[in-house]
This record gives sequence, C-alpha cells and structure tokens, in this order.
Amino acid sequence: MTTTTTSYALPGPPNIAERLRPTRRTGAVPGLHYRPAVPADPEKAAELDRRLEAWARELDLFPAAWKGDFAGFQFGRAVALQHPGGLDLDRLTAAGKLLLAENIVDSCYCEEDEGRGGSRRGLGGPLIIAQSALDPFHGIPELEEEWREGIRADGPLRSYQHALADYAGFATPSQTARFVHDMARLHMGYLGEAAWMETGYVPRVWEYLVMRQFNNFRPCLSLVDAVDGYELPEQIYSRPEVQRLTALACNATTIMNDLYSFTKELASDPDHLNLPQVVAANDRCGLKAAYLKSVDIHNRIMEAFEEESAALAATSPLVARYAEGLAAWVAGNHEWHATNTNRYHLPDYW
Repeated sequence: MTTTTTSYALPGPPNIAERLRPTRRTGAVPGLHYRPAVPADPEKAAELDRRLEAWARELDLFPAAWKGDFAGFQFGRAVALQHPGGLDLDRLTAAGKLLLAENIVDSCYCEEDEGRGGSRRGLGGPLIIAQSALDPFHGIPELEEEWREGIRADGPLRSYQHALADYAGFATPSQTARFVHDMARLHMGYLGEAAWMETGYVPRVWEYLVMRQFNNFRPCLSLVDAVDGYELPEQIYSRPEVQRLTALACNATTIMNDLYSFTKELASDPDHLNLPQVVAANDRCGLKAAYLKSVDIHNRIMEAFEEESAALAATSPLVARYAEGLAAWVAGNHEWHATNTNRYHLPDYW
C-alpha cells in the first residue's frame, strides 16, 4: 500500500528577527525541564579555548575571518560544562577538538546559508569522503596515498582525521569504534535533512524526530566514559536498555537545541526544519502553539530519560556512572545554550 503525505508550506515570516529584536528574551526556556549544570571553571574554559584555537590555526582549519565565530561559540566553556567529570585537560581538549571538527564539517559542507561553500545538493559525496577521514580507506598503496593527499588538502577533513587521532590516543579501540559508528549515524541524519530541504518535503512529526535521532549530539555523548577516564564495556553499552537510555538523552538535548535555535534559524532561513516548524505544519497551528507543544515533547522525553536512568543505575555502579555522565552532558549543554546570548535568544511567547 502506498502512503502519501501532503506537503505544507512552513509558517513564519522571514522578518521575525526584526519583530523580536526589541524584546530579545534570553535565559532558560520557560517551562523546560532540565537539571542545573555543574558550573564551568572560567580558567579551565579559557585554557581549552586557547588550546583549541592554537590547534585550529596550526592545522589551518579555517580562515582568520572566522575568529569572531570561534570566540562567539565558546567551545572551551561548552566542553567544560558538558564534561564536569573530565579526567584531565588533555581529554577535555580532545573532546573539544572533535566538537570543533564536527562544526567545521557541518558549516563547510552542509550549511548553505553561511556562505562557506556548503550545499544540500550532492551532499552524499562530500560526506562519504568525510567519513573516510574517520574510518580509513584500505586499498593498493598508490591509491591509499592519493586518498591521504585528498584528506590533507581539505581543512574539514584534516580536522576530522587529527581530532580522531588525538581521541584514539587515550580511548580504547572499542570506544573509538563506537564514536566512528556514531559519526556515520550523524552523517546519515545530515543526508536525510538535506534531502527533505532540497525537495521541499515537510515530514510528519515522528519522521522529523527519527531524523533528529541520527542528526543529533550522539557523537558528543559517545565520549562521556572515555573523557571521564573509564570504559563502559561494549557488552554493556550495546544492551538494548542502555542504547535506549543513550538515545533518550541524545534526543532530549537535540530537541532542546531546536528550541534555543528557533529564532536564529527563522531569521536566517525561514524554511529551516526544526521541531516547532514541523509541529506547526502538521497541526496547522501557529508557531507559538507549536513551540509550546515542542517544549512538552522535550519534557516527556527528558522525564523518560530520568526515570529509566534511575532504574538502570540501580542495577550496576558502572551503569550508574555512565548514566550520570550522560545526564551531566545534557545539563551542561543546556546551560551553554541558555547562557550563550551571542548565539541564542527566545521568541516572546510567554
């Protein structure tokens, strides 16, 4: 049986930023369910920023014109908030390098509105080469050398390769393979979103959330045990209930990102897919009602994560440590969003 879905135009005027600028509400989303984060040490955050920028300059990963973008993102503070149990600065720096590399690839390959050469059309080609920077090509020697030259010649690819090498220096082979697999999930999510944007397809809410379960923060959360200095063994990590717990944490924090990015995305790209836009199109309601419903969806997923986390934590101290690392990452990521007024502000819906 063939199922057809009607496409609806995404609501929302392109000048929403002009309408909201006089109020420019900041802080936490009212009614959002979140756990307070462990405060970030300003000196640690500053040192992480110094190390990350020096690394990016050394590898020539982005032009000098991006310096303001780098400072505004607050990579060091993000990592310090997300990994309060990080064993040492070297491991936190490695997490920051992977976060920076993921953002460079996303900006340069996927984001058409940033003027950096990204394109949704034909995105699969660049992303499969990007995955090879993490999951190396094996062939005859002369072709392997051509592949290596291709990786070295491209800033985003260099960022992937060098960041993963630093992480693999202290992570176990199993933890490294886990991360590489989760990056493949991320790239598949990028492709799903790009295909919908290229064709103008507005997904149903469940379809959108499926896409966001792949196009989300999971690679960042893959690191929590390695950065904290231990390993959740593969035979435990791969259990369905642990996988579900991981997915719930990733989905909650990714929907939270949709809520904080909402006005920024409407201002730069009124047709950009995010959860409130998709809810509005499917429910045929206004953006305010859709946004508030999206807050509720987030809260229900977050509550499920907390309930199932408590139940699983009671079964094993090691699982409890892992669940706490996930929760700490989610809390820290929320704090970074809620306080990064350089990047985010809220619609005036309350």
